[in-house]
Amino acid sequence: MRYRRFGRTDLQMPVFSCGGMRFQQSWDDLAPEVIEEKGQRNLEATILRALELGINHIETARGYGTSEMQLGWILPRLPREKMIVQTKVAPCATAKEFRENFEQSMRNLKLEHVELLSLHGINNAEFLDWSLRKGGCLDEARKLQREGRCRFIGFSTHATTDIILKAIESDGFDYVNLHWYFVNELNWPAVLAAKARDMGVFIISPSDKGGKLYAPPARLRELCTPLSPIQWNNLWCLAHPEIHTLSIGAAHPGDFDEHVASLEHYDRAAEITSPIESVLRSEMERILGADWCARWPLGLPSYLDVPGQINVQEIVRLFTYARGLGLVEWGKMRYNLLGGPGAHWFPGEKAGTFDDVEIARACAASPFALRIAAILREAHALLNDAPKKRLSEGG
Repeated sequence: MRYRRFGRTDLQMPVFSCGGMRFQQSWDDLAPEVIEEKGQRNLEATILRALELGINHIETARGYGTSEMQLGWILPRLPREKMIVQTKVAPCATAKEFRENFEQSMRNLKLEHVELLSLHGINNAEFLDWSLRKGGCLDEARKLQREGRCRFIGFSTHATTDIILKAIESDGFDYVNLHWYFVNELNWPAVLAAKARDMGVFIISPSDKGGKLYAPPARLRELCTPLSPIQWNNLWCLAHPEIHTLSIGAAHPGDFDEHVASLEHYDRAAEITSPIESVLRSEMERILGADWCARWPLGLPSYLDVPGQINVQEIVRLFTYARGLGLVEWGKMRYNLLGGPGAHWFPGEKAGTFDDVEIARACAASPFALRIAAILREAHALLNDAPKKRLSEGG
């Protein structure tokens, strides 16, 4: 395994983290006696395989159903001093509720402390306020830190870049979990802001949210040769020194293998990924046009500034990579979360019905303002499907 300094925490973080959102039995809290022995054995085998590979960062959350409880049946038996354990607790309206949820996490994990505590899902202005206001969740987390219950405090986010930047620029956090990978470069300003403050940078689900790369279309596999799409995306991310670790949401012990195989090329990540990146970008330009590929993100409004809260920026992003690289199944998976339950994790609405003039007005700052309405219709025709569920809702 390779390791990187996790910003000002000075922790030596493995470049792959073992994310705990796929190996648990249920996204709901269950009584211990309901947990199936076969599933628990699989979880424990997955953790042991991670540690065998040197992946000693185990990451979970209070919101991951039985994940914490099931981990609590194995973590106390493992060499604690060699592990970096992280859990995440959602921002709450009161510090009291935040602490109560943290205490439940610790009871589940059967640990006295965690190395990393995250405020889980600073996804909008309200959650940001709950986190940062005087006497709020961040202040309570700092109390827990002074009590020795956690060593470092960060936050995770699915927010728009402006919200992420406000959280980073508060200077209240030691690290951030965010989305950034080849099919989503929009958060690069947040990555740079984190680097400027020497924060650790953890990338969320780059193989899943980053393209559903565990089931890539044949054309993408061809374009990424001699690497697999997963391996190429890993190395492309790690070629940027601002990035410290990539989450692997392992469901089984074998799920680490393809990722670890990419480390054969770790020392020349930029060298081996650059030609493939050129191929991918050329393919997108062939299909979508060079001007679109160069400028599509410019001037797109926040969903809050669009009539009907249509998430123009996200839809245009999904369309660009679904059409340009054939990532249609990934695009469907993400597009059909819009407007569903748990909306703050994937906010805004799909492009079902809208007025072209209103869309053009909302997108006036875009160089493609007069094309956006047609793009939204094309995206909806390409990606709309039966409503999807977030993993936490069973989908």
